[in-house]
Amino acid sequence: MAQLPVASELSKSQTTKTKPLYRLPARFYGYQLFVLGVLAVLFTWLSRDEMLDRWITGFWFDAATHRFPLQQNPLLDLLNHRLAKYIAIALAAVALIYGAYRRNAPLVTGALLMGLGTLVVGVLKSMSHHSCPWDLVEYGGKAVSYPLFGSTPVDSGPGRCFPGGHASSGFMVMGLFFAFWRERPRLAWGFVALGIIFGLLMGYGQVMRGAHFFSHNLWSGWWVWFSQVLAYGLVSAWFAKE
Repeated sequence: MAQLPVASELSKSQTTKTKPLYRLPARFYGYQLFVLGVLAVLFTWLSRDEMLDRWITGFWFDAATHRFPLQQNPLLDLLNHRLAKYIAIALAAVALIYGAYRRNAPLVTGALLMGLGTLVVGVLKSMSHHSCPWDLVEYGGKAVSYPLFGSTPVDSGPGRCFPGGHASSGFMVMGLFFAFWRERPRLAWGFVALGIIFGLLMGYGQVMRGAHFFSHNLWSGWWVWFSQVLAYGLVSAWFAKE
C-alpha cells in the first residue's frame, strides 16, 4: 500500500512528458487575417510601379560600371547568404529533433511550420516570371521588368525571383510562435519579432547584391506568415485538444 503514491507519481511524470497540440482562439485568426489583408494592400501599393524598389536598389548599383559592386562580395556572401541561412536551418532542425525527443507536439509543429514557410515561397518563386535586378536591362542585364500585377512582357528573362527566397529562411523563424504561445506568450511573440528582423536583414543583404528588390522580401515575409497561420489553424483544428 505504501508504494501506491510512488507508482501514482511515476505514472503522472510519464504522462506529463507528452505535450499535445493546442488550439489558438478564434480572435487570433481574425486579427491575423485583418493584419495580413492590410499588409497585402500596402505591399501591393508599394509594388505598383517599383519606384520604391528602384530607389533602394539605386544605392547599391554603380551606374559608372553598370554593375552591383557587392554582387560577388565574399564577406557578404559568407555572412548573409550562407551563414545566416545555415543558422536558421539549424534552429529548425534542433527544434524538430528536440521536440520529437521530448514528445512536444507544439514544438515539432512549429519546426515543421518553419519548413513549410520556405517551401511555399520556394514554390511561388519557381513559378514567377519576375527576374532579379541583376538580370534587368536597367542594371546591366537583358530582361524586361514589369509591375507586380502587370502583363508579362516577352523578354521577361529567366524569372524565378519573386518572392524573395533567401529572406524566407529568416522569416521562417516566426513559426516557433506556435510552439510557445500557450505557456510563454512573450517568448512566442519574441520569435515573431526575431523572424521579421532576421528576414528583413537577410533580404536586404540580397538587395545589396542586386539579387532582389526590397518588395520581394516583404512579400516573402507575408507568404511565410500567412502559410504558417493557415496551416496551424487547419492542423490544430484536426489534431489539437482543448
